[in-house]
Parts: sequence; C-alpha cells; structure tokens
Amino acid sequence: MIATLTGRVAEKLGTMVVVECGGVGYGVLMTTTDFGSALSGSEIKTYVYEHIKEDAHDLYGFVHLETRALFQQLLGVKNVGPKVALSVLDIGTSDDVRHAIANGDVKRLQTAKGVGKRAAEQIVVELRDKVGTPTGGNAEEVVSRSGVNQSDEALQALIALGYSDVDAALALADIAADLPTEERIKQALKGK
Repeated sequence: MIATLTGRVAEKLGTMVVVECGGVGYGVLMTTTDFGSALSGSEIKTYVYEHIKEDAHDLYGFVHLETRALFQQLLGVKNVGPKVALSVLDIGTSDDVRHAIANGDVKRLQTAKGVGKRAAEQIVVELRDKVGTPTGGNAEEVVSRSGVNQSDEALQALIALGYSDVDAALALADIAADLPTEERIKQALKGK
C-alpha cells in the first residue's frame, strides 16, 4: 500500500500529475487546487489513496492529510466513487466541504460535477455527524438563538431518536412552533 509519495513533479497530463520517485513516474489524480499548486520541476509530497479494481489501479493524491481523510469519508457514502468524491472536494477547501455537509447545504454539494440532488442528500445524511461541526458556522447560532426552546418536546424527541442537539435544532428551525408536536417531528424527519 502506498501511503505517501515524495518526489519531483515531472509533468502534468490532463488532470494527472506525474510524481517522479526514484526514477519511477507515478500518475496521481488530484483536486483542482492541489493540481494547481503542483508546479513542474518542484518537489511535492502527496498523501495517497490507492483505488484498485479489476481494470484499473488509480492513485489519488492530496497535499493535506485532512483532505485525504475527507475523501475517504466520501468514499464510504453509498454510490460515491473516487471520481465523484474528488469532484465534491473541488467545490472548495476541505473546510468548505465539511461546512456544506454539516449544514446540509445540498445545493452547494450539487455544484460538484456528477453530483445530483439525491447523491448530495445521501452525502449529507451519511456524513453530517461524522465531518465535525464547522467552525464559525451557523449551527451554534441556531441552537443559541432565542427562538429555540431547550425544553421543546419535539426537540427532545429528535434527540431521543439519535439527533445531536445542533441537528435537532436545525431540523426544527424552519418548522412553525405552533404546530402540534407530532406534526413538527414528522416534518423534521421528512426534512421539510
């Protein structure tokens, strides 16, 4: 298993960077940002993810370890392969992607090539609690603002169903507080 590659950027071919290590050129697929920062002739260290299947052996390289970790989390989502995961990482920095996932920003995720509404929703559902709470995001604001009542029965029911405090508050944020508790829970579970 190849964990890292450190070598000279020999050339760039399409979306692939050829990293020469010990006389061998490894073709490494990268995000647009990492590709742009890999200057021909310069030394580079990439954290590698190997994707091996019957008809291919692809290397995906990342300048930052946390970007590779997020890539691997994306691969854990049903029906998300390496090409889709790489395109999701192209919508911004890894912090931007984490922020979009944690806040359920389906529209932002849909800007990635090959990601439709259903795939974006699947990414949010499966990774929202795994990517961490975004720093400086509005999730904390939703919980702390005066409109959120911590003794709210619907909020407590969602927490009992496995939602975090933040996610439960976000799910209920746009649902009218004067509706019956059961209706508010149903709408929150439907994502309306």
